[in-house]
Amino acid sequence: MLEINKNPRLLPNNITLGYTVYENTLHPRVTYNALLDLLPSAQETIPNYKCGRQNNLLAVLEGSESDISIDASMLLSTYKVPQLHPFLRHYQFHNVSMGRKDLGENGDLEANLDIVNMIILHNLSVLSVKVGSIERQASGEIELTIDQDAIVWPTWYRQMLPDSRCTKSCLPGHVKVILEGEPICCYNCSLCGEGTISSQEDADRCTKCPEDQHPNLDHTQCIPKDITFLSHKETLGIILIVLVLLLSIVTLLILGIFIKYIDTPIVKANNRDLTYMLLISLLLSFLSSLLFIGQPRRVTCLLRQTAFSTIFSIAVSSVLAKTITVVMAFMATKPTNRMRKWLGKSLAKCIVILCSIIQIGLCIIWLGISPPFPEFDMHSHHAQIIWQCNEGSVAMFYGALGYMGFLAAVSFTVAFLARKLPGAFNEAKLITFSMLVFCSVWVSFVPTYLSTKGKYMVAVQVFSILASSAGLLGCIFFPKCYIIVVRPDLNIKDHLTMKSQDGI
Repeated sequence: MLEINKNPRLLPNNITLGYTVYENTLHPRVTYNALLDLLPSAQETIPNYKCGRQNNLLAVLEGSESDISIDASMLLSTYKVPQLHPFLRHYQFHNVSMGRKDLGENGDLEANLDIVNMIILHNLSVLSVKVGSIERQASGEIELTIDQDAIVWPTWYRQMLPDSRCTKSCLPGHVKVILEGEPICCYNCSLCGEGTISSQEDADRCTKCPEDQHPNLDHTQCIPKDITFLSHKETLGIILIVLVLLLSIVTLLILGIFIKYIDTPIVKANNRDLTYMLLISLLLSFLSSLLFIGQPRRVTCLLRQTAFSTIFSIAVSSVLAKTITVVMAFMATKPTNRMRKWLGKSLAKCIVILCSIIQIGLCIIWLGISPPFPEFDMHSHHAQIIWQCNEGSVAMFYGALGYMGFLAAVSFTVAFLARKLPGAFNEAKLITFSMLVFCSVWVSFVPTYLSTKGKYMVAVQVFSILASSAGLLGCIFFPKCYIIVVRPDLNIKDHLTMKSQDGI
């Protein structure tokens, strides 16, 4: 500073530079007081001034902590005072042992350094304690060593200790994701994936839960999965059971009506044996759906699909036999037609027995090759174990359904072609509509069944059984029951004969 003031080539004769040194003791309040003292409004004497009491502050050279330095910058910028930092090259200094230490041209360390903690005691004496070191390794890298337990922080220091990492610690339930090209201490935190947890901070990897457990919402611990199935105690199961009972009661009432009025013309005209067989098979179809509700057992798994397939095949076969009987009865009205010798109960029974035997054979092959069995599905749902019946052979399952669909399609086709028969044989119209409802239910069943899991898959099949059976029951028998119970005046032979003659 003296050399600058004495050199006229650097400063005019009437201008000199001065300085004031302040020790802030790394305390914000002391630093701010010093800054206020340096501002142009202050009246303190500045050393080395030769021309009066001028107070022109040119710059402030400081090297405080970052927080203090930022606050000081805001204050000095108000008065347009530059703020300098001691990032000087060719810097030399002495350590506590008065040994000379040099920095390179770019401020690089060229010698090892000790990191000393200066502790001010109660008697204001200073105690120097080594808490670390900075050493250059043989590879040229700089190694920083800090003993955190040896550091004594001032009692007035209430801030959180500085962290030497680029990111905060990953909480339990998260895993560290190393950033490419960044130091190992810089990483992102990612939530553990499905089925995995981490129970400690900064976990390097997530641990997979056992098959019968799943993570909690925070992915910090594994908890047991709930076992689920279509129970008769839950709302969905109760609703289905109530529907089964109501439809079964309705079927029994219709069967009772037909037995009571067994000798009336409308009952005789529609083949009483096939009618009773169809009603009994529909009743058993409703009741077979109860096998799908409740805990899956080995016996119920073996019976539910095979019993349903066999009983339903008998019902559809009965409808097919009624349809063929209607067509052949009309064709046999011509005296020269050879169909007359095929009419009778034997033809209808042969159709039902033949179609049912084919389905029974498919079920026997199914049970012999790959029978259904109960199983625990632990993978379809992350928080539940699905207790279900494995159908064994999927091909046989859809083969049995496909055969029933084939019988229904044949019945629909024959009934549709015979829908314009004379009035006395108008049961073909009812069968056409009932088969249309039946086919619609089971066509929509396949995609719905494949898109659901667990107990809802079972509920879809139960609902399809009930809906298709109810469609057959309602479309074929409700109109007849209406005539028998409500309009007995139409249930006479003369009326049917008159309708037949009008149609011909």
